[in-house]
Amino acid sequence: MKTAIKVVIGLSFLLYAFVMIMLLFFDYRGTMGNGLSFFEYVKSSSNFVPFDTIRTYLQVMLNGSMNRDIPIKNLAGNIILFIPIGIYLPFFMGRARKLGAALLFMMLILLLIESIQLVTRRGVFDIDDFFLNMSGALIGFAIWRIKIVQKWLT
Repeated sequence: MKTAIKVVIGLSFLLYAFVMIMLLFFDYRGTMGNGLSFFEYVKSSSNFVPFDTIRTYLQVMLNGSMNRDIPIKNLAGNIILFIPIGIYLPFFMGRARKLGAALLFMMLILLLIESIQLVTRRGVFDIDDFFLNMSGALIGFAIWRIKIVQKWLT
């Protein structure tokens, strides 16, 4: 039975990884940054101000100046999409079963994703995305830490 669970988890991880790669790197983003030099693109496509994007989305939701679906999908989506990483990471990497190591691995993975999106012009580098993604990964890690979940998965 344990072998079957491991196979199912392994296959579900491959499916998750495929979907994430498609969403993060191959989803159509329009003509963002066409005609800009790399440095102009980085400058126009980066947000290093913590909570700036989150604050903006909350403001437009409250004042009704944007369709509420857009900020809700962006904020909730960035959290929900990364919950599985918090579960898969400690399952596949024994070192990541401790919070400190899990945090380090999650941060490295998320910084790599944000950087690849920026360098390949497949997205932006937004520190708020990092915070939201990290929140999702930590929720996943908290789920994994529940004894009954660990017993079922390992």
